[in-house]
Amino acid sequence: MAISKQNILLSALLWASTGLFLIRAGITIASLTSRGVNCTPRRAIDLAAVAVRVKSVGRQLAASILFLAVMALADVAGAQDTRNMPDEAKPPQAVPFFLLVDNRGTFSYQSTATLPGVTSKTAQQTFEFSHLDIWRYGTNLVLVDLLKSDQADAASPSLSPSAPTTGIAGATEIYGLFRSTFGFNEILGTTTFSKGPLHDVSLLIGGDADKEDGFSRLDGVAGFQLAFDLPYKGLLNVSPLYSKEADHSAYSRCDVVGGIPGVSCLTDGKLAYRGTWAIETSYSMDLNFLPAKMQYFSVLGRANFYGPKGGENSPLPSTPTKTEIDTEPVRLIFDSGKAFWGSKHTHRLDVWVAYRYWENMYGFDHNASSVCMGLGAGSCVEKSFYPGITVKF
Repeated sequence: MAISKQNILLSALLWASTGLFLIRAGITIASLTSRGVNCTPRRAIDLAAVAVRVKSVGRQLAASILFLAVMALADVAGAQDTRNMPDEAKPPQAVPFFLLVDNRGTFSYQSTATLPGVTSKTAQQTFEFSHLDIWRYGTNLVLVDLLKSDQADAASPSLSPSAPTTGIAGATEIYGLFRSTFGFNEILGTTTFSKGPLHDVSLLIGGDADKEDGFSRLDGVAGFQLAFDLPYKGLLNVSPLYSKEADHSAYSRCDVVGGIPGVSCLTDGKLAYRGTWAIETSYSMDLNFLPAKMQYFSVLGRANFYGPKGGENSPLPSTPTKTEIDTEPVRLIFDSGKAFWGSKHTHRLDVWVAYRYWENMYGFDHNASSVCMGLGAGSCVEKSFYPGITVKF
């Protein structure tokens, strides 16, 4: 059978275009498959399989043209896919565990501090370290106080109001407080617990520990905290709590004060109180309603209430305890860091004055308890103005 030059040229064009197409299609398939796109290459392969079976010269020519068109479409599709591919995701930046860490040191001097059953007036120096942090799900607050009294509150072995104080150093007290909150909004990823001025509702747990010569106290609390927003970036926290306290007192030990074990004294000095209610509140607010040149002042305060917890020497028969009211209604703060060195140093150095009112200290009924009368008259209520200085570091 004679083969015309036209057929030879068309066949050459067909096979050349087929080879070129298959090479190009293979590259396109690999490229698109890597992007999850494989529809167009599959169609190109199917068309190639059909085209190689075409025998007529006219169909060979048409197939060649079709191959070239498919290649062009594949190029367009590949280019479009490349353009439409999103940029590679950037690795997320690490979120710090603590969103805020605030450490401060404070010194204050109180000239009219009191100690139940000992004195109604003693000079007391307080050195305090405070730590506040905010993390993803809540807050942590830690306070550690070292309190040093003058001789009016004498150190051990002066364990009674009638003991001599001459030549005896003042008592040293160590007090610690811990409060931790877990915000419902943060844990649940919602704003359900934010309504109006209510900012958040949190679970609160914590404890207090207190140690002075002849006396130690351990208290645990649990409940809720309601956080409210105040004007000028202020805040108000209200915490209804359950409180359980366990103490040890040398003043109730039989080998120290004498008496009948289990009736008027305890052999081990361990006091066991029943659980009771408590309400702790605190607030803080900048006084930014003042003229701009005087916006260096802020206030904070607290008011804590602890319900009756049984007899003052429980489990011994004793005078019932009363609701304890421990407050610092206001602390007026002058932000000298901001005033003298600019806003970058806000609260780096605070100078302040405060008023404290503490009634029925440690639950002793100031109107009925023998601890608060006689030589201890006035020792169960504390009223004092006192200054202090706080450094942030």
